Amino acid sequence: MLRYLAESLTEQYSVFNVFSYLTLRAILAALTALLISFIVGPLMIRKLAEKQVGQSVRADGPQTHLSKAGTPTMGGALILVAIVAATLLWADLGNRFVWIVLAVTAAFGLIGFWDDYLKLVVGSSRGLIARYKYFWQSVAGLGAAIALYVTARSPAETTLIVPFFKDFVLPLGPIAFVVLAYFVIVGTSNAVNLTDGLDGLAIMPAVLVAGALGVFGYASGNVLFANYLAIPYVAGAGEVLVICAGIFGAGLGFLWFNTYPAQVFMGDIGALALGAALGVIAVVVRQEIVLFIMGGVFVMETVSVILQVGSFKLRGKRIFRMAPIHHHYELKGWAEPKVIVRFWIITVILVLVGLATLKLR
Repeated sequence: MLRYLAESLTEQYSVFNVFSYLTLRAILAALTALLISFIVGPLMIRKLAEKQVGQSVRADGPQTHLSKAGTPTMGGALILVAIVAATLLWADLGNRFVWIVLAVTAAFGLIGFWDDYLKLVVGSSRGLIARYKYFWQSVAGLGAAIALYVTARSPAETTLIVPFFKDFVLPLGPIAFVVLAYFVIVGTSNAVNLTDGLDGLAIMPAVLVAGALGVFGYASGNVLFANYLAIPYVAGAGEVLVICAGIFGAGLGFLWFNTYPAQVFMGDIGALALGAALGVIAVVVRQEIVLFIMGGVFVMETVSVILQVGSFKLRGKRIFRMAPIHHHYELKGWAEPKVIVRFWIITVILVLVGLATLKLR
């Protein structure tokens, strides 16, 4: 919105032309989301505490978590508000990718909100029944995948890119593309949700991955950079940089309140929405495999749950003391801040490896 206001003033005041630059709008989106988080955060935390929308803690988990009982949850709504507001203010609202990403983020946010509402307000221990949750995630994920395929304007938008190989690309037909996009979006959403178990554990990797995806988006949406780096040129994909910047700013703002010891938890409303946003952005910029690399912490958490459940059902034995794996390390005696920071360090390394694929081809 402010972008269009600046454009209308450019004819009279040339200084407003600076707002046409994508990089500046991305910076302003990050700062806007951060500012909104700082302003709205304390009010939201206070309201959630008054409504007693607090986290319940499993008795069989780490004993240090018992003190977290009652901590305000559903703070992910703060992240969503900041991202949406920053995007609407600074992004090109005529860009189809902007609306697809926002729609997916909002849809998964609504699913998470309803799950949190049932658990924390209604008092249902199960929350949204798993099959219903997965059904609505599938509807949103398939809808986004189909929308991206139907609106694709070039073969590059439906081609699978393999990192580290310059000429190895795999054109995808409609079924293959939709299936891949579906699993990336839904899978990433649930992976981030599984990671959200310690103070700041999920939000910082999400912020780092979003920042890196913004770089990929900027490069993919610029024909000169795309040709130089031998990555697919996707017209209009650069605009997702503004959304990634919004996620970056909103995530840092939320981390201000979510850092150990947390004043608020994001809940499913934040985790599902953030994961879906990262997934659909990766599909837009054609970096699904790179997302798998950069989001290695999310992958590790998910695989630990799969292995734990599979091992218990097949052998009657557990591989880890508790899954997801961050709880395993807590039960081994690691302090919570140590687990969090080490997982952050792993994410930084993996994000750097992912960014290296831009040049190592």
